[in-house]
Amino acid sequence: MGTWSSRGLRGSTLEDMINMTNENYREKKLALIQKIPTPITPVKIDQNTRHITLAYFEKQSTVDYIGAVQGIPVCFDAKECAAKTFPMMNIHEHQVKFMEDFEKQGGVAFIILFYSHLNEAYYIPFKDIQFFFERSVNGGRKSFTYDEIDKDYLLRSVPGALIHYLEGIRKDLDRRKD
Repeated sequence: MGTWSSRGLRGSTLEDMINMTNENYREKKLALIQKIPTPITPVKIDQNTRHITLAYFEKQSTVDYIGAVQGIPVCFDAKECAAKTFPMMNIHEHQVKFMEDFEKQGGVAFIILFYSHLNEAYYIPFKDIQFFFERSVNGGRKSFTYDEIDKDYLLRSVPGALIHYLEGIRKDLDRRKD
């Protein structure tokens, strides 16, 4: 069981962009994606502001988002990175296992990785996450670099979709057919 503090809000800008995109997708009947709340037990509450300042996670979370895109089950996690190297310790074994099981059930799992210093977001297909994870647990590099990710998965902003990840899903599915 981990603890939560204000540093847990680091990804809130990315999540805000994804949440706005999800709302637009829902309105246009393109997708129905829900943010999965992480269950917490508050430990400390600031009496002046009534904000939680310390809490414990009740259980391990799986992914940040889950839903369906045109009948295809999807799940994904949102991650931010302020450098050109992303530490694999930021993707937990139970998350990789959940995404693997999700894909075995016919779903599409991925990560949206936002390089904040470059202002670029990428769709990282599960097969790439699995490769990087297995490499890290088998004694290899414990991170992956910006140069290792597939730049074809750069996510554009379009009107109403600040993180237009439907393009990434389409490319991922097209490549699976080949």
